[in-house]
Order: sequence, then C-alpha cells, then structure tokens
Amino acid sequence: MKEINSVSAIAIPHSAAGTRPVLRLDRFQLAAADAATPVALKLHDAPDWIPASVPGGVHESLLDAGRIGHPYFGDNEHAAKWVEDATWWYRTEFDAPVDLAGDERLRLVCDGLDTVASVWLNGELLGTHESQFRPAVFDVTGRALRHNELLIRFTPPLAGLTPPPEVTNTVAQMKAMFAALAPDRTADPDGPPAGVLSANLALTLRRKATFSWGWDFAPRLPSIGVTRPVELYRDRGATIAGHHVRAITVDTVAATAQVAVDVEVDAFAHRGRLDAAITLTAPDGRRFSRTVTVDDGTAATVLDITDAALWWTHDLGGQPRYDVSIQLAGDDGAVLDRIHDRVGLRTIALDRAPDGDGGRLFRFVLNGVPLFARGANWVPASMMTGSVSAATVEELVRTARRGNMTMLRVWGGGSYEQDAFYRACDDVGILVWQDFMFACVDYPSDDPVLHAEVVREAAHQVQRLRNRASLALWAGNNEVHAIHQMVHRAFEPGNWGWSFFHDVLPAAVARFSPEVPYWPGSPWADSDPRGVNGVADGDRHAWEVWHGMDVGAGGPTDFANRGDAVHFHRYRHDRGRFISEFGLHAAPELGTLRRWTAPGSLALHNDQFNHRNKDTPKRKGDDLMSVETGLPANLEQYVDYSMACQAEGLKFGIEHYRRRQPHCSGTLIWQFNDPWPGLSWSIVDHDLIPKAGFYFAQRAYRPVLASFTRPEGGGLQLWVTNSGRHDVNLDLRIEVTTFTGVPILDERLQATAAAGTSRPVWSADDRTFEPGPDRYAYVSDAADLIEPNRLFFAPLKELRLGSGWIDVHARPGPQDSAEVTLTSHGYNYLTRVLAPRPGVVFSRNYLDLRDGGQARIHVRGLPDGFDTADLHVAAYGAPQIRYT
Repeated sequence: MKEINSVSAIAIPHSAAGTRPVLRLDRFQLAAADAATPVALKLHDAPDWIPASVPGGVHESLLDAGRIGHPYFGDNEHAAKWVEDATWWYRTEFDAPVDLAGDERLRLVCDGLDTVASVWLNGELLGTHESQFRPAVFDVTGRALRHNELLIRFTPPLAGLTPPPEVTNTVAQMKAMFAALAPDRTADPDGPPAGVLSANLALTLRRKATFSWGWDFAPRLPSIGVTRPVELYRDRGATIAGHHVRAITVDTVAATAQVAVDVEVDAFAHRGRLDAAITLTAPDGRRFSRTVTVDDGTAATVLDITDAALWWTHDLGGQPRYDVSIQLAGDDGAVLDRIHDRVGLRTIALDRAPDGDGGRLFRFVLNGVPLFARGANWVPASMMTGSVSAATVEELVRTARRGNMTMLRVWGGGSYEQDAFYRACDDVGILVWQDFMFACVDYPSDDPVLHAEVVREAAHQVQRLRNRASLALWAGNNEVHAIHQMVHRAFEPGNWGWSFFHDVLPAAVARFSPEVPYWPGSPWADSDPRGVNGVADGDRHAWEVWHGMDVGAGGPTDFANRGDAVHFHRYRHDRGRFISEFGLHAAPELGTLRRWTAPGSLALHNDQFNHRNKDTPKRKGDDLMSVETGLPANLEQYVDYSMACQAEGLKFGIEHYRRRQPHCSGTLIWQFNDPWPGLSWSIVDHDLIPKAGFYFAQRAYRPVLASFTRPEGGGLQLWVTNSGRHDVNLDLRIEVTTFTGVPILDERLQATAAAGTSRPVWSADDRTFEPGPDRYAYVSDAADLIEPNRLFFAPLKELRLGSGWIDVHARPGPQDSAEVTLTSHGYNYLTRVLAPRPGVVFSRNYLDLRDGGQARIHVRGLPDGFDTADLHVAAYGAPQIRYT
C-alpha cells in the first residue's frame, strides 16, 4: 500500500462543554479494486490510488484526476458507464484522542455514504450501510487508536438484488398501456424512454435517488462515493440528540405566539439529574428563557412570546429569526452539550374545507392567512450530487426569489436537499413542499430490509428538517398512487408502497413534527370520483398539455392534430384545486448547449442534439411548435421557438389558474432547474441561466396580476388577481393596438384588487376591437402596481409583428454590474440580453417591447474588466440590432 502523505483530517478544538466534531476527515484517496476485504485489498495487484474529492464522489474524483472526460460534455455519459459497475475503495489516515474519561465516547459520523458501503477501522469491520438518504454512525470508543486507518468500500448499488415480481408486473402493464394509448409511437426509433420503464427495477429495493438511472430530463449517471462530511465526535456523559422548536399558536393582531420546545437527550453514560437551559432571543435582543429537567430522555416546555416577530413568505412580510440556545448540564452544573440554531416563528396548515364551487379546497394557510402558492418543482442541481456547492444551491434559491416564487417542491425522484437549501429558503421567504423519495413505480413495502430502512430514513429526515420555518408539507411520494391507479384501478393495501405512504411516513411526521401537514402523495385525493389526479379534491399534475392525453382534468379529447392535443390552450379546461406539476419543454440558450458540446458538433436533430434531449420521442416538441410557431429550420430557430412555446404556455397556465383563486390555490411549474446541460422542462438551465419561461413566470407571479382572457363565446375580459394580504387600488389603462402602433381601443379603469381574490373588472365584445393577427390587447397601471400584460389574438406564427429594430446602449456600473437600455422601433418580441457566461444575473429579460418602448435591464456578475460591448442583444425573428 502506498504511503498517505499527511494525516487526513482537520483538527477542531474540543471543549468539554459540548458535543462537536474533533476531527473532520477530508483527505481521502480512491481506487477501483475488486476486493471484498482490507486483507484482499492488500493482496490486490497495486491499486491505482488517486486523490478523492470529499465531499464529492467517484465521478468527481476521476474527473479531477483527468481519468475521465466530464460526463456532461458531448456523449461522455456513455463512456462513464463503467464507473457504476466497479467496486471503489476510499482510504485515509487520522489521529484520534485516546485520553477519554470513563463517561466519554467517540463516534464516527459519515453524513453521506452513497450508497452501499462497508466501513473498516484499523482492519475491523464497523458495519455496512445501504442508503443515500441517511447518515452512517459508528461508535468507535475503544476501537480508535492514536493513529488510525479508515477504509470504505462501495459496491455497485444494485448488485445482488433481484427485481421484485410485483413491481416487474406493474411496469410491464404500464408499458402495454402506454403502447395502447400511442400505437403509432410504439416502435420509437429513439429507443425506450428513460426512467423506470427501462431501468433495473431492483432499484425499488435500494434507497437511492430514482433518477440516478436516467429520467426524461436526466442522463444515466448514478452517483457513488463519500458525498458529505466524515467527522469524529467526542461526547461526554450525555448529548442533545435532537431539538424541536415550533410555534403552536400565533396571533397576528396581538403579536403573540406560543412556542413549544422539545429537547431529546441521549444519556449514554450519565446517571444523575440533567437540566436543559433553553433561551430564545428575539431579533430585537429580548430573551425568553426557561430551564427544564430532563425526564425519561426528554425536556419540554412552552414559551409565551410577546411582540412576536413572525416569519412570512417574502410577498407577505419579513423573515425574522429567533436565536435558539440549549445547554444540557449535569447535576454538578457542568455543561455537557449545547446547540445553537435559528428559527422562524410561524404556523402552517392545509385547508381542505368544502369549497362553495364544489369539491374541497387544497390551500396552504400561513399564520392564519390563506395563500396562493406560486412556485416550481426543484430537482437535484447535478447528477453528481456530492459536488453541488452550497453557493450553487443558494444562488438557485435566490433566483427563485427573483422569480417571485413563494414555494419550491423538492421532487420525490431526486434526493433530500442539503442544509444550505433549507436555510436559503428560510432566508428569502420561500416555502418548501418536501416529498419523501419515492417516484413513479410501486415499491415492495413488505420487504423487511427495505421497510426497516425506510423507517430509519423517515425518522432522520423529519427530525433534520423540522426546525425550518420554510417547511410547509411532507408528501409521501411522486406519482406512485397515480401510476398504481392507472395500472390496477384500485388502492387496496398491498405490497406496492401502501404501508409506507399511509403508515410509516405519516407516523414519522406525527411523532417528530406534528405541526407540519402530511399528504400521502403527489398527486393525491381521497374524495374525487376521477381518482387521485382529478379536479374536485387534492393536488394534481396537469399533463394533458405536452403529453396530449386526459389524465384527470376532463375537457375536449378530440383534436384536429397532435399539436392541438398537446397545446397549452388545454389548461383553460383544468379546474384543479392545486397544480403541483405543469410545464412545457424548451431548449436552453444556445451558449449553454455549445459550452457542453464540441465545436461544430451540434445541429438540429442530429445525434449530439438528440443526446441532450432525454424525452422520447425526440421530436415531441415539434408537435406543439408546428401549430404555435411553425417548425424550426435550424438550431437557432429551435431555441427561439421552443422557448417561446414554453414561455407562452406557462404564462397562459399561470394566468388561468390564478384567475381561479381561491378555488385553485397554487401552481408549481415543472420544473425549476436542471441536473445537467440538456433540453428539458426547466426554466433555469444547468449553467444557472434562466430561459424565457422564467421571465414570463416572473411577471405572471407578481402578487397582483391583471390578465386578459378570451371567453368561449368570444369577446375579451380583464381580470385582476391579488395574492397578497392587503387590498390594492389600481389605475388601469386598457388598450388594443396594432403591432405597428395604430390604436384601436384605449380606456381607463379604476379597480380594487381585494386581498386573496380574483375577479373580472372589464369586458368588451369582438365588435369593439375586431381581434386579428395584426393587433394585441395591453394593460398597464399608472403606478406600476402590476406588470404590464398583453394578449395576442393568434398563434405566434400568424402574428404580423412587422419589421423593426432595437437600439442598444450599455454602460458599465459599479463593481461587476452594467445597465443595458433597449429602445424598440416597431414591436419586438422575446427581446433579451444574452448571457455572456454562467453566473451573470439579469434583473429582467425576454421582454415584449412596444413601438417606442424602452426597457432598462440591470446586469450583475460580470467578470473584472468585462467590456459592455460584449453584451449581445437578440429578439424573436432576428430583427436588426443597433448598438450605440
């Protein structure tokens, strides 16, 4: 064995006043070796050890060492397939304290072992671990020496597992049903669809992110390795095993709150009295304190908080936090352990009361205020989950905040997010809908090993996240109920996951975090005659659009062509209560695609292009474009046309659902971000560059919205929608004008947008404005209390936008910023400043500019010395751009 050059740990000063890591192990080496034990590893033919990226993973380490090309570049995904089939060894050496007192212990805490790992210390097997979703903890008291060798072996995650027969049968029936629904597409030349329909179904027995083996937005690239910190903890006598701080009542008028605090104690070596000293410090410095004696491993109290500063979503109020300090002391007064935390005080509930419109509501209530949740679905930011930095996660959450989003749903086919994600949501005022990690297939819940693993996972994750003010809901799964219903037409309890979603998971939430609602799955409903994805109850996934078949919304099913069947106009028939998934596919900016492909290798629908698109059939987007934009002739047009379809579709859907407030109480776009640089439903690409759809949603998600709609019988209506806490008085100007600037209609209107409501405030019949492809409707507010909005009277391909040009003036600003002023001559659509590199942030983008209109776009994140002449502007249809 080669020598390790240095002791692979960072020493952290130890204090007898509490539990904390005394060592953080981060200097590992990595090698592939088909050996089952450390003894066999020593006999192995000279393993090729390389530095390991920890936290990180095997792929990242190989990439850093130059052993593989980046799996996202070109088609390197296929060349990296061997990584998942190999056995990988990590090794490190470290010094440990050996001067332990009789009431002390040492614990080795591996926060992320992905996925099937065996751990040896000095040749002794500490144990095995088989979950991506919980830590591995080993008591090494008496086992750790002054100088130690740690070895961790990772085997292929599905090795030795056999696909469960019940799951195999369900998936076979799924394939047959899909073939019957689309008989013309059964012989797809693009091959089988990614995900559970083509994966090894043994994955249902392993607690690992389902999307690891490919999805319709992700490559097949199962992560493996040490993805989170490895630390050595030194405990004395007793430790704080957990704490739970939550508001049980709030009064927004009296500004009071009752706050319950529970402290869980592991008295592993202490036999006397233990007291927990609890202090909450308000943002203004006031302290609320109490000391509670530990009884049977717990200490609990309720604090009465006056002048309570409550946590709100960013559109409703501030995000103040209370500092939490808990000290655990023995009967001699010596402090054995302490924790510090920051919490926001809020109450969260799920209102499912009968709706006067029929059916039942599905509405979140924050501090007693009903919400319309405006947001998107979050997926892992990389297939290589261990190398996603806190900075990347935080920037993505800030991007959601800039997009006026108030909720992010952590999708059940990915992974539980790192702590930085939830802290960032707390910081910026975004609620989190948290799925448990089950997706799109039955799970063999009667398997005793899997069942025990899920019990441990649920307990760990609920306890980990329960103090986050942003946590709004635990949901049991993604689409497991919906797919089981589709195949089996029933929900009888059985060996398909029922006990997980209706027993194990709700029991964990009830025990460890009862103040947060639990919901069995997404979608789910228990009183809708159309099943779990209907419109009378619960949440729904609105995939009539894009997939072109009725999945529960009802409405027309006879269409003239495939393009009309998948068109976003189908949203108008959806009367769902909460739309937890809806979306359309689009390419990222061309710069992103070119950064990840070899020069000259990318062309419309060639192999490299199709490799970026994991959806099947690869030309599915052409159906929609054929009726909305026309088919693209080249790559540049594909980017523009697909972005336009996505943006217009999201705008149409959001406006429709928001007009239905309060009968509909939320929209979550599928999907927010991307795990790799491809074509997908995301509105922010893998390089963190927002698509047109992001900016259209940013405008449609402002708290107060004015939107036009065309009733079935013709005419034009204007609605005002207010998702805020206070009434807003609007001074509206309503226009119909031609794209060349000829006015047809021009009216002023005073209207009040009452809090939490949506209503029509103006209408006109077709004779008043004569709708046609040469004109559009436009609404604005004198005080800019709404985003100006417009409605086209024809598909994009029929609009007579005319010929125009754009004048561009860019000037540098302070530090890394610039300001770009755009002046439009003629009507210019999808007007944007192209991202010169990843990490550049635009205040607004992808704009409609009317004739004579002007827009200022603030740009930040530019590199030092950046020349503003390198900021390039483009618009739909490639109008002339004049730089001044």
